Amino acid sequence: MYPEEIVIPMKEELTDNGFSELLSSAEVDDQLSKEGTTLVMINSVCGCSAGSARPGVLMAVANTDKRPDFLTTTFAGFDIDAVRTLREHLLPYPPSSPAIALFKDGKLVHFIERHQIEGRPAQIIAQNLIGAFNEHCN
Repeated sequence: MYPEEIVIPMKEELTDNGFSELLSSAEVDDQLSKEGTTLVMINSVCGCSAGSARPGVLMAVANTDKRPDFLTTTFAGFDIDAVRTLREHLLPYPPSSPAIALFKDGKLVHFIERHQIEGRPAQIIAQNLIGAFNEHCN
């Protein structure tokens, strides 16, 4: 588990921009039982989170008319139970962090794994997400 003083600023980059945290298994299950679209940013201390994943997600939600109904985040290596439960909803994909998932009515419809984030600029991540929002969000 990562120290809180390292994790909190990384969490706040998203929560200060309208993302709600999924901190427990129950919160993950409750959120994914809702109708509509839910974006989940699986945050991490990895450099690619800071370099492209978090900025890309923030660009995507700020630069599109269609966006998910719910913006959420959970932190790998910190929100242990929430991430474990979320990963059950992401099967058959292997554990990946950072990662970005889009659910519609509780079903996974788009997923960006770490290997699709590493080495790519935030703008590419944002464009990928905007395409998914245009396809799956109202």
